[in-house]
Amino acid sequence: MLQRRRASSQQGASLLDLTVSMAVAAVVSMVCLTQWDSGSLDLSMAHQEIRGSLEQAFSLARARGTNVTVALGQASGAGEHLRVQLSRRVKWGKPAQIPLPPDMDETTVAARTGEAHPILTVTPRHTALASAWFLNDGREALCMRLSGQGKLQVLRWHRDRQKWTRV
Repeated sequence: MLQRRRASSQQGASLLDLTVSMAVAAVVSMVCLTQWDSGSLDLSMAHQEIRGSLEQAFSLARARGTNVTVALGQASGAGEHLRVQLSRRVKWGKPAQIPLPPDMDETTVAARTGEAHPILTVTPRHTALASAWFLNDGREALCMRLSGQGKLQVLRWHRDRQKWTRV
């Protein structure tokens, strides 16, 4: 009889443990959800979209033996363009409170509008017009710089660290 009472009290304790564990897990989940920043995800997706569009343009240019253009933002023009699609929460330009990346001269067009050259032309020889773009979600920003040799450098402004880092 004594063993039965111990067994039932142990089952009750494990049910209590389970209930407390679930409550703690719920509280931790709620804290994590309130700290989750969807803007960071949007900027990461924009980075990948632009990188992918440039890689696709370079591949098409090499395969066709002709220049290919990539249209950024609201850019339009004659000819065939690879269009870059971004989330509505991502905006072109650099917010005024975010400083320019180190070793970057003041670029009024890119910093203000986000686009130094809204239409990029890439060649079969893997060259491009050097350019810079800024994207932001209101809190964090990306600086994307394309060299004349077609190399893309991406920097990200982290508001919590107050500094630019390479991506």
